[in-house]
Amino acid sequence: MRKNYLIQKMSMLWTVLFLGLLPAQAQEKQSANPGQVQMTVTLRLLGDNKRMPEVSRDDVTVKQGSTRLQVTGWAPATGDRAGLDLFVLMDDASDPVLGSQLDDLRSFINAQPSITSVGVGYMRNGTVQITQNFTTDHNQAAKALRLPIASTGAYGSPYLSVMDLMKRWPAGSNRREVVMVTDGIDRFRREPHYQGFGYISPDVDSASRMAQRTGTIIHTIFARGVGRWGSNFWEITNGQNNIAKLSDETGGESYFLGTQNPVSFRP
Repeated sequence: MRKNYLIQKMSMLWTVLFLGLLPAQAQEKQSANPGQVQMTVTLRLLGDNKRMPEVSRDDVTVKQGSTRLQVTGWAPATGDRAGLDLFVLMDDASDPVLGSQLDDLRSFINAQPSITSVGVGYMRNGTVQITQNFTTDHNQAAKALRLPIASTGAYGSPYLSVMDLMKRWPAGSNRREVVMVTDGIDRFRREPHYQGFGYISPDVDSASRMAQRTGTIIHTIFARGVGRWGSNFWEITNGQNNIAKLSDETGGESYFLGTQNPVSFRP
């Protein structure tokens, strides 16, 4: 799998005042502080023998378009701010060979800190079948993983599914992250004629905007899907472009090993 060499990594939270420009959905999330939105920021330090510098609120600049926004808070995601809701979202259109990686995912879930709540679900029919609601019982969450059924169902789109998940996410102050395992192919939006290399589904942009409004970081891992499109080089490449765009715009990472399934899901 593609790997970033991160010598040190620290997650921090900031709250941004949008001066009346904030979308209504974000205002609803921060109803106690109208006009404010909370975002999760990851600081990364690359290189050897370096230490993370001190970063204060005054060092942070946030803009919406050309308008500079006021940063009203900047705090490390530690202590009572360390809570995390982590959802493992699997694509039911994945090839069942993905089963060889399930133990890696179970180990990942069980390795989470006790303060992390983990949920598990499967994308199908443009929605999410939740097999485990958020729980701090990581062993129970790990047991909720199963083999994909190798079918997209109707409206097969990982982006419609992740939007369905974000709409149903329980309210709370914890940070939000998704690990989405999929080939990224939007079978619902797929036209019968060839759409060209570099095609981006419009639902990627919709999912990205919703994730940014709700403060949801989406990490993606490529896993090959079933059917004719799941074996087509152009569709696979476009699917990888889609999930890479979604992760990049929401603050996450996207992992893939060429057009094949990863050898392992281990870090």
